[in-house]
Amino acid sequence: MLLHIHLTESSDRLSHSQSDRLNIWNRLAVHTRLLCIFLLVFAIALTPMGRWWTWALYAAMTLPILYWSKVDLGVLAKRMAIELMFMGVILLGTLFRGGGNILWQWGWLQITTNGLMILGSVSIKAFLSLLLLNILTLSTSIPLLLQALVTLKMPPLLISILASMYRYIGVLINEFNAMRRAATARNFDPRNLYNYQRGDRPWQRQVLGNMLGVLFIRTYDRGDRIYQAMLARGYQGTPMIIESATGNWLDGLAIACVMIVILVGQVFIS
Repeated sequence: MLLHIHLTESSDRLSHSQSDRLNIWNRLAVHTRLLCIFLLVFAIALTPMGRWWTWALYAAMTLPILYWSKVDLGVLAKRMAIELMFMGVILLGTLFRGGGNILWQWGWLQITTNGLMILGSVSIKAFLSLLLLNILTLSTSIPLLLQALVTLKMPPLLISILASMYRYIGVLINEFNAMRRAATARNFDPRNLYNYQRGDRPWQRQVLGNMLGVLFIRTYDRGDRIYQAMLARGYQGTPMIIESATGNWLDGLAIACVMIVILVGQVFIS
């Protein structure tokens, strides 16, 4: 989580320091980028199993978006590695689905052609969807994405929850770091929690449990104080839009191209 927060902050700086203003992706309105990515993600997720050429078309559509977005490939690879590591544990269960010809069997475990097809299909869906969403969040700052959600008439309560989560994560990390520094100054060494060769220290586990409990209480109290301060400053439940970007012909062309690609993939390619 800490890595993703650091990467999110770096994406905010990237979005405001982008020098290539003639880039097609940067010339699109933020709500247009958001709509194009979401349309592609929904099309990828709703594609039936085994439609390999359809996903190949969507992957070909993703490549120019990746090129135009000018995202840091190293940062993108780190994000994808973390997310796919957690997704791999879930995807592994689809390998042992029944149906089709049995390729391998050991007791009640078996690998079939149907299981391989489902595993490949779900893996491609997850990879392409995560790739598109990471491109969006790395190339566009979070405040601009929240403003785009307001422009697209999303529920105000949902936008308020997302904005509060984004703003408050930094406060949570600062609280945790302050508690960790205080514990380290009092000779607390978390590296010895599971080091049985040097002798287990049960009191350190108790300290860690107490730290988590205190962290929950402190963050709850601080969150309430922040909310009261926001209300005193005129907060009404929805983020304010500073600049309302309007679409032009390029935005309409981008949405039309995405819709054509989705239509071709769903209807004409099997």
